Amino acid sequence: MKNPPVLVAADAAVHAGVHAQAWLQDDPNEGVRHGLDYADDWRYNRLLASLLPAHRERLLASAECVYLRSAQMLHEAAGFIQWVYFPITALASLTVPDRTGACAEVATVGRDGVVGLPLIDGNYTRSRAVVQVPGKALRLRASVVAEEFARHAAVRRLLLAYSQALVAEIVQTALCSRHHALEQQLARLILLRLDRQQAGELAMTQESMAGMLGVRRESVTLAAARLQQGGYIRYARGHIAVQDRGGLEGRCCDCYRTIRLEFDRLLRPRPAY
Repeated sequence: MKNPPVLVAADAAVHAGVHAQAWLQDDPNEGVRHGLDYADDWRYNRLLASLLPAHRERLLASAECVYLRSAQMLHEAAGFIQWVYFPITALASLTVPDRTGACAEVATVGRDGVVGLPLIDGNYTRSRAVVQVPGKALRLRASVVAEEFARHAAVRRLLLAYSQALVAEIVQTALCSRHHALEQQLARLILLRLDRQQAGELAMTQESMAGMLGVRRESVTLAAARLQQGGYIRYARGHIAVQDRGGLEGRCCDCYRTIRLEFDRLLRPRPAY
């Protein structure tokens, strides 16, 4: 695996005011650090928090708490998926490359999801997963998750529901990019990222936003300037702070609300049976 993550004890973005604890232990064989404990970090991931305690405990027994670096490749298009990541504070971008190597973003995965889901359907994917926002995640071997998926109906239902929600986001994003103004697309992108992080602002350059939206950098500059002039955001030196959340949602197209409602509908708690 390229660029192995470094394991950390705590992230300031998760527990504000709580100091990192010294529970790291070097593993010279793997060049990766293994944590002796990761407390209640799983609570910050929507899927892990939705699992029945027995299923969650089995997964956590094999999990590692890892720190994902910015631009780290989690899986490559058409590559074999070895690891599954449940983001805690990290955010990953799912992109699809063309023959020239140019990529377009089709979805993002944050604390409401999991990276590596194609393992449940033949372990093949057309997308690559790249870390957009560095931070923590719980990492498991794909074989462990695949076994839980095959053996337990409750785990299967949850992961299939998330898969359906992710497809809904991809479809809605395709519609949005074709029919809605760039300013509305940028508002959608900002709002979804805020929902999937545990931070009050985003670190995104105009170049990265242009790549995510599949447009020229100059077009993003104009769209961001209009949102800033309207008092919805404050943008400076690659950082975006939302000044008027309600106003930004109103300025956005219906796609943001549609995606959010679909995730809530599909991932709502269900009776255990």
